Amino acid sequence: MKTVTLGMTGITVPQNAFGALPIQRVSEEEAVHLLRKAYEGGMKFFDTARAYSDSEEKIGAAFGPGSLPDGDAIRNHVFIATKTAAKTPEGFWKDLETSLHNMKTDHVDLYQFHMVDQCWKPGDGSGMYECMQEAKAQGKIKHIGVTAHKIKVAMECVESGLYETMQFPFSYLSSEQELELVQSCKDHNVGFIAMKGLAGGLINRADAAMAFTQQFDNVLPIWGIQKDSELNDWLAYFDGREATMTEEIRSFIEKEKIELSGEFCRGCGYCLPCPAGIKINNCARMSLMIRRAPSKAWLTPEWQENMKQIENCLECRQCVSRCPYSLDTPELLKRNYEDYKKVLRGEIKVQ
Repeated sequence: MKTVTLGMTGITVPQNAFGALPIQRVSEEEAVHLLRKAYEGGMKFFDTARAYSDSEEKIGAAFGPGSLPDGDAIRNHVFIATKTAAKTPEGFWKDLETSLHNMKTDHVDLYQFHMVDQCWKPGDGSGMYECMQEAKAQGKIKHIGVTAHKIKVAMECVESGLYETMQFPFSYLSSEQELELVQSCKDHNVGFIAMKGLAGGLINRADAAMAFTQQFDNVLPIWGIQKDSELNDWLAYFDGREATMTEEIRSFIEKEKIELSGEFCRGCGYCLPCPAGIKINNCARMSLMIRRAPSKAWLTPEWQENMKQIENCLECRQCVSRCPYSLDTPELLKRNYEDYKKVLRGEIKVQ
C-alpha cells in the first residue's frame, strides 16, 4: 500500500482512509467493530464531522482510553480529522469542545471548516480564522483545513496559503476543474483529501476507484464505510490486492464517464433544506441509483413516499441558486420521478 503525505501538515498515512459519515447510521457496537477492524487492518486516518450526528461519539468509543489490550488508546496511533460548520466564533468553540469531549481526546489532528461558501481569512471581520489560530496555539488542534463543494471557493482557499488541507469531491467522474484543483494543491503544498470517491454511491467498482486515485501521489481518499463488506474491499489492498490502472479498468472508466456525462446530481446536499421537504440529494439522482446499485433498497415504501414528495415542489428554485453544479434541479427531480414511477409500474426492469 502506497503512502501519501498531506502537504505541509507532514501527516503521512496509507493512501486508503476511513470516512466516518456512514457510521452514524449503524449501532455503536457495529461502528466500534468497523473502526477497530479498520485500524487493525492498516488504516491510520479517520475523518468525521460535528454535523455527522453521533459519529464522533462512536470514534471516541472505539479509540478512547483502554481501547488496546495493554490499556493504551488506539487514538494515540491514528490521525483524526473532524469539522465545524459554525459561522460564528461562539459556534466554533462550542463545536470544538463538543468534538474533543465526544472523541475522548485532548486534540484534533486536523480541524476543518465544513462546506464553506467563502474563504475565511484573518481580518475579514468574522473572527473565524482567528479561532483556528487560537485553537492551534492552545494545542487543541494540530492543523487547519477546509472542505468545499464550490470549485472557485476551493481554489481561493488553496491559493490563499492559509489552509494546510483541502477536502473536495474527487473520483474518476471528476472534471478537468477538479484535476486542476488537485494540481493546485500539489503546487501550493496543500494536502488533498478526496471525499465522495464513489460519487455518492454511483461508482460500484472498488478496484476502478482505487486504481484511479492511486495515480495521484498527493490525494488521500476517505472511503465512506458502513458495513463489513465495504470495509473488506478496502482492507484487501493492505493484504496484497493490486491497485493497478489496467487497460480493462481504463476502458471501463471511459465508458462510465460517457454514461454519466452531462447533468446528474452528485448528492452533495448544498441544495438543502428544501421548503417542501424533498430529499433532493437522493431524489434528484434516483434514476441512476436504481440502475447502478441493487434497486430493492430504493423501492421501499419509505423511499416511494420520499419520491412522492416531489409532487409538492414549490418551484421556488432555492435549490437552483444553491447548486454548485448549476443544475436545473426542479426539472431533474421531475424527470427522476417519472422514471421512478415507470420502474414501480414494471415498465422498466432494474436489478
